[in-house]
Amino acid sequence: MERRVIVQRSAGACVVVLALIALIAGLLPDRVATADYGFVEETVAEPVPTLDTVAYDAKLRQLAHFGAEEIVEAPESDAETGAAVPVTVSLWPANAAYPNVGALLPFNRIVAYYGNFYSTGMGVLGQYAPDTVIEMLKGEVAKWNEADPTTPVLPAIDYIAVTAQAGAGKDGMYRARMPDAQIDKAVTMADEVGGIVILEVQPGLADIMDEVRALEPYLLMPQVHLAIDPEFAMRASGKAPGTVVGTVDATQVNAVAEYLATLVRDNVLPPKILMVHRYTRPMVTNATDIEPLPEVQIIMDMDGWGPPSQKIASYEAYIAPYPVQFTGFKLFYKNDTLRVGSRMLTPAEILELTPSPSFIQYQ
Repeated sequence: MERRVIVQRSAGACVVVLALIALIAGLLPDRVATADYGFVEETVAEPVPTLDTVAYDAKLRQLAHFGAEEIVEAPESDAETGAAVPVTVSLWPANAAYPNVGALLPFNRIVAYYGNFYSTGMGVLGQYAPDTVIEMLKGEVAKWNEADPTTPVLPAIDYIAVTAQAGAGKDGMYRARMPDAQIDKAVTMADEVGGIVILEVQPGLADIMDEVRALEPYLLMPQVHLAIDPEFAMRASGKAPGTVVGTVDATQVNAVAEYLATLVRDNVLPPKILMVHRYTRPMVTNATDIEPLPEVQIIMDMDGWGPPSQKIASYEAYIAPYPVQFTGFKLFYKNDTLRVGSRMLTPAEILELTPSPSFIQYQ
């Protein structure tokens, strides 16, 4: 950033003094004609905003409860006893590059409502009228703000923009791209609640990058982010969605992240979020090879449903042991309560997880 300073090159001393007084008082315009006053424009560089890395690291340590520890065997034995020496290794915070200025995480927690406007069975967004959805979302945001006052909550409309299909369709790709009017509706709702948009991609047999590129006009918006759902990524198996659980590899996630990073760099955008769903180990292969970038923050989201004990066990089995950057946790209004005696986890219970999730999704 630069600010303009007006200086005189050829006028008399009296004019110089008057000009300086006027400049200090804020009376001069940004530009003054040299024909009238003999002034020219010079620039003085403003300080470039930088990330407060001390505050950033402190927030990560808070989310990690000051470090989860894993016990491993040391490469050398104790000199006196010969026994293996246990060494503590911190899994969290994850070892990832610092983000660019303007990144949403970890200084915020995102609470999102998920679904597709055409379907009452895919989540909240299709079950209720937009006004109702917004009021419900505001209620959940209030609960999370109360549970953790140190982390402001940012609401999100999490819209499935590419939906997996049971039928192959004309192109045989087992997916349907939503029309712009429906995505525009998600953007409008996010604006109304003062939040962000997350566009979900369930690619079916299509190439993930093809589906992501098709969303580029929206990804160029600063408030629009991206999610990919390996459950419905069927290209590796060649099977129809819903018949088996799909999978993506770290190389695919990294390719999407680099594409988003290019959009950010080329268009001077704030960092993007890339969220990846996971509730089994094979859903994301080589997960620890996923590379967050300064322009792209990556969330690994625990997507399974069931009673509290099962959901916590899934988080501890498929998310916590594979540190990438940030974590998410999905809650199901219906499926989490299907079994007799089951219930949804509370914000306070979820915050006790290590690390505490930075992304909460309601379906």
